[in-house]
Amino acid sequence: MKELLNYTLFQDGEFNIKVISIIKLFVFLIVTGLLLKIIKKTIYKVDKIDEAKKYSIYSLVRYLIIVISIITGLQLFGFNLSVLVAGSAALLVGIGLGLQNLFSDFVSGIILLVDSSVKVNDVIEADGLICIVKEINLRTTTVLTRDDKYIILPNSNLTKNQLINWTHNDLASRFEVKVGVDYSSDVNQVMKILKEAVDKQDNVLKEPNPFIRFTDFGDSSLDFSIIFWSEDVFRVESVKSEMRIKIFELFKENNIIIPFPQRVIHINK
Repeated sequence: MKELLNYTLFQDGEFNIKVISIIKLFVFLIVTGLLLKIIKKTIYKVDKIDEAKKYSIYSLVRYLIIVISIITGLQLFGFNLSVLVAGSAALLVGIGLGLQNLFSDFVSGIILLVDSSVKVNDVIEADGLICIVKEINLRTTTVLTRDDKYIILPNSNLTKNQLINWTHNDLASRFEVKVGVDYSSDVNQVMKILKEAVDKQDNVLKEPNPFIRFTDFGDSSLDFSIIFWSEDVFRVESVKSEMRIKIFELFKENNIIIPFPQRVIHINK
């Protein structure tokens, strides 16, 4: 049995692979997999941490264990890592210079996972694109747009460029729907109708209380804004659309006109 375990499967100079090395590596991989499962269950059982932070913590721990596992696995096969690193130092410098952007993405991924400025399930706006974060990896972040398209963004795009995180501190965000009415309209009646429309709308929070604002005397209309808060940040455009339909119907019932743009032309004879 001892001879079988020490049987050499491959040899190249001082480097050799024995049966016992294969068995050790196999056992090591099983133990590593079980360890990752235990760590994941332990982290996700903690109620005081939200799901996004649990994901970040587990991702960092998983990457750390993977790196340690690779180093340990190489040592099990008899690799002398100090000699390997020393011999490839110049090569690593050259590769590093050529892959600066890649390393920048890796560092940005670690930053995102550590500081939680952007988390899984956050709704963000970057370069005019509104999307929800589905997965954060070391190099890239996967997001889902409102068009239900998955986009893979380099992590450096999220750390170097300015972005809006709609759900950073709170799930609810403030939104606005604008509408203009004819100058002959009763201002108080318009504001009452707009309040009725927003109060009847689903996915609009009662607290903070929605309110109506008379914003301006426009060129062709009296301009109003409905200010409201919603937790349905990602699909809020559908909420706004439904609200506009209600407003249009209520205006029609009460004979309130939404005017066309008007221009007065004076002709000198």
